[in-house]
Amino acid sequence: MIPRYSRKEMARIWEPENRFAIWLKIEILACEAWAELGKVPREAVEEIKAKAGFDIARIDAIEREVKHDVIAFLTAVAERVGPVSRHIHLGLTSSDILDTALACQMREAADLLLEDVAGVERVLADLAVKHQGTVMIGRTHGIHAEPTTFGLKLAMWLMEVRRARERLARAREVASYGKLSGSVGTFANVPPRVEEYVCLRLGLKPEPISTQIIQRDRHAEYLAMLGIVGASLDKFATEIRHLQRTEVREVEEPFSESQKGSSSMPHKRNPVACEQISGLSRLLRSNVQAALENVALWHERDISHSSVERIILPDSTILLDYLLVRFREILEGMRVYPENMQRNLKATRGVVFSQQVLLALAQAGASREAAYRMVQRNAMRAWEEGEEFKALLLNDPEVRAALSEAEIESCFDLGYHLRHVEEIFRRVGLGQG
Repeated sequence: MIPRYSRKEMARIWEPENRFAIWLKIEILACEAWAELGKVPREAVEEIKAKAGFDIARIDAIEREVKHDVIAFLTAVAERVGPVSRHIHLGLTSSDILDTALACQMREAADLLLEDVAGVERVLADLAVKHQGTVMIGRTHGIHAEPTTFGLKLAMWLMEVRRARERLARAREVASYGKLSGSVGTFANVPPRVEEYVCLRLGLKPEPISTQIIQRDRHAEYLAMLGIVGASLDKFATEIRHLQRTEVREVEEPFSESQKGSSSMPHKRNPVACEQISGLSRLLRSNVQAALENVALWHERDISHSSVERIILPDSTILLDYLLVRFREILEGMRVYPENMQRNLKATRGVVFSQQVLLALAQAGASREAAYRMVQRNAMRAWEEGEEFKALLLNDPEVRAALSEAEIESCFDLGYHLRHVEEIFRRVGLGQG
């Protein structure tokens, strides 16, 4: 059963109440900056700070009439502030407020996503250590290849999640730029000092150069980082889905006691949570495409990006927040079946040790081509006739002419494949020493 997602912090970031609160904060900070420059009386700023506020219903009512969200907001605020409201929005253009506020929201969202990733990271680290020695078959092209451990698979995911954390930190950084540079970015009616003052107090950096807007390559990069994190979650979920297949059944996502898998087949335990992660990750990736389309705007700005961002930024951050929390829950309740891993490891009757035999033959003096032919011949018989690969090798005169029984036996040593696992874990930062 998929639990109801109840986390509200991310949604709150994008709600009108928070957005308008940030707008008001920017406007008041700009008034303070003007007062420091001696262009607005300090007592006027104090009056503005004392009286300024907003009512969302009133803003909506005005916007229905004027068809402009920032003008509606300013009008609603001015109704409360009175005559000194003439100092609000002095020298500014709408995008000075919109883009700077959006930077604050994107940064807040990134902070929550970083918390989410840290949670996944902790669970993966614990699971990787727990299953460091849980032996399973490695697969390439979906076909049995050579032995590995489930812990190595999880440790690899852990490293990818760590890179996800780094990406989200970079996304936070690239988004943390504000601008209050006026109608085409020339500071004609508002000096750079106002921008510097406001951005400093918001924890943002001033955009070094802007037009009427902050350039949308920043937003595209931000969403691309989110899309990559989602792609990693899709990868992990897809692996669990494959390992949960009935014929494999090495791992299963959580399945609660009262959960139902099918309306018609009571036996079903479907990987629906992982399938949901895979499906929703596609939405994240599609939003990246929309963000890339927003980069190319007309001259100093047009508004074609705005409507798109009002959907893709809230949707992407809320969605990735959900996916990270959901995947952590999957990991926390994941069922692992080492006995099935052992069964599957032995299913191909030893052919997964073929490379060791190949190397042993080459070291004994056989050409690589001859060694490959000898090994493949016996491996194909094991595949097709269901015989033990080792027995076939021991009964092959050409192989026995090169290798003794003891040498053939040594090729089937599982420890040979796993002798560097501890070293890999140390490189990942999970081992001792």
